[in-house]
Amino acid sequence: MTHSPAAPLPGGEPRAQAARPDAADQDGGDARRRNRPYALRPAGADAPGGDGAGPNGPAVSGTDDRQAPGPNRPQAPGRERPAASARPASAYASPSAGRPASARPGSASARPAASAARPAAPRSGSPRSGGAHTPLGSDAGSETLRRALATTMLADLDRLTDRAVDDIRAHSGTYAADAPVTRDDLWEVCRDNLLRALEDFGGLAPTGGDFEWAARETGRRRAEQGVPLDTVLQAYRRGGRVLWQVMAEHLRARAGREADSRDVELDMASGVWETIDRYSVAMADEYRLAQLELQSRQDTRRVALFEALLDGRADDPAVASAAAAALGVPAYDRYVVVVAAQDPAAPPHPAPVLEARGMWSFWRPRSGRYAGIVRLPRRDAPAGGPAAGPRGSADPAAGALLDALRELTGATAGISPEFERLSHAGRALRLAEQTLRTLPAGSGEAAAFDDRLAQVLLSGRSDIAERIVTVHLGPVLATGGERAALLTTLRVWLDHGCSAARAAELLYCHRNTVLNRIGRIAELTGRSSESGEARLGWALALRALPYAGLGDSPEPAAGEYEAGGT
Repeated sequence: MTHSPAAPLPGGEPRAQAARPDAADQDGGDARRRNRPYALRPAGADAPGGDGAGPNGPAVSGTDDRQAPGPNRPQAPGRERPAASARPASAYASPSAGRPASARPGSASARPAASAARPAAPRSGSPRSGGAHTPLGSDAGSETLRRALATTMLADLDRLTDRAVDDIRAHSGTYAADAPVTRDDLWEVCRDNLLRALEDFGGLAPTGGDFEWAARETGRRRAEQGVPLDTVLQAYRRGGRVLWQVMAEHLRARAGREADSRDVELDMASGVWETIDRYSVAMADEYRLAQLELQSRQDTRRVALFEALLDGRADDPAVASAAAAALGVPAYDRYVVVVAAQDPAAPPHPAPVLEARGMWSFWRPRSGRYAGIVRLPRRDAPAGGPAAGPRGSADPAAGALLDALRELTGATAGISPEFERLSHAGRALRLAEQTLRTLPAGSGEAAAFDDRLAQVLLSGRSDIAERIVTVHLGPVLATGGERAALLTTLRVWLDHGCSAARAAELLYCHRNTVLNRIGRIAELTGRSSESGEARLGWALALRALPYAGLGDSPEPAAGEYEAGGT
């Protein structure tokens, strides 16, 4: 500040006007004084014509023991300290510096150093990367210096934000792509985070809400945009790096840096990275929480759309499209619906088993059972070829599905016919349920609808099933003791091409025993075993027997009569 001349002293002598070294004088006398740190001069020593002497006498040497007492007096041996004139002059520059003035004991230039050591107020304007920075006080404590740094950097927050955004986009392809985070979005978020980080670092009052609000809001926003958490954390590290770079530039331009730069800069660096670390943790915690909430909402929506498919409400193209998107599968592909009984010994649903076989599936409990949509791998059969059933050799995927359900899950399950449009899942569900009703409860058997057509037809009409059994096998059921052997032999014989030799091998009996039993059935029913119509009637009656309410069925589970009698 400029000191105005005071009133003349008694006796007419004018009061000396104190002047501090000017920034323009640094390249001259101030530089010479830095080379002689213990030489003290009055303020007017460098005035034109002074030649080392001022109006009040010659310059005082740092080795002169007769020097007048005062704050510029050299310390006693063993207690040396740099003279005040050795400090950079930029911390004390004033508009009046450099004008000739006299100094004497008791003048402003001789006041205690404590009053001159207060940090200079930040200049208007702001620091710019690569440009001049606002000088900061040299003797300020850590808290005061942090406050001064934060205040100075906040004055040029937009330029700091530009620098951080450019650095983040230069090191991240996700942010550089402008999707899903645009540059304007990134700039606004960076500015808000830098603002609160600097306020927190400098101990300043928050401009709105708590300090970590911006970090938490950033975490939630990026989770909703689907930006990976690692990418967001990298952006925080890059922003923290830019923040420290700019802060270091201010510290290097600080007055008095030579005396305490290492300790001060380490303290500032620790404070900066502690702030960045807290903000990163707050952001990551909120990101994970938002991700869980989003996942919960997505799961709820996925289940609702899955239920819409099974309820037959997907005839609306918008519902079908939304369901396909929610489930992550195409609207047109190879699909089947599987309904599995909730057997105590079976897994909750076969999804992990099927996934290991390369088949996507989605399952939900439904009316005491599990219902699922299974996506089959694409068939490699030539285009236009006949569609193979689940057991067809031309469709190994359908066969693999049956094998996995039977052998690896232990669940009793019915499988619908294959369909292409996801919107047809509702109809397929009804067919799969009908297939399941034809299987013995708890048998662990899995069957396809196309392999149980007769059973499906008869299971819903018990009256018709009863009449078919009575007409074609009624006399056999009335035989009493030989009933079980006759029905079992008839089933094996029919299922293996009416071959007596093959049936005898599977039943562990002589071929003639099989022929005798078939002849006995022909005798009881009055039908020839060579008649195709008789064989069809017997086969149909055997399949209708479980649904006719006439007693236990001799029908074996699939695979009971295999080669070798196993």
